[in-house]
Amino acid sequence: MLDADLIARFGHIKLLSLDLDGTLTDGGLYYAEDGSELRKYFVQDGFGIVAVMRAGIEVALITQSDTPSIGRRIEKLNIRHGYMNIHDKLPKLKEICAATGIGLDEVCHVADDLNDLELMQAVGLPVAVANARPQVKAAAAYVTEAAGGHGAVREVCDLLLAHKI
Repeated sequence: MLDADLIARFGHIKLLSLDLDGTLTDGGLYYAEDGSELRKYFVQDGFGIVAVMRAGIEVALITQSDTPSIGRRIEKLNIRHGYMNIHDKLPKLKEICAATGIGLDEVCHVADDLNDLELMQAVGLPVAVANARPQVKAAAAYVTEAAGGHGAVREVCDLLLAHKI
């Protein structure tokens, strides 16, 4: 159950920012015989992302990873702010915010690992997935019940939609 402060924070969000590995995926990497890297995505997360975009919430996907399959997922979901091979994520998020006129306090970032800590500390609503590292959970205002790659992003999308102002 969310308290009134957390409900208000979810209602204030104009940009959903997402990590990829361990957040939109379960963190597992599969290697094909040709050496290509594969990831498994949870279809309900994608449905939630599309739903929040249709409701007027911007979505950004910022990942350190860089493979053609990630680009395909960004394209398939029509994520306008999809960026790969970003090792310092906060400047990229600030750039997105400047371009959209959205303040960092109006951003929800969902993550699982230490490389997102700085970003989580900068946004209005930091969210950790259930299987996140302990330090990430400690920095979060909300920890999902679902694990990354198993509906955590959909859970956040549903909360954003339920409490949208």
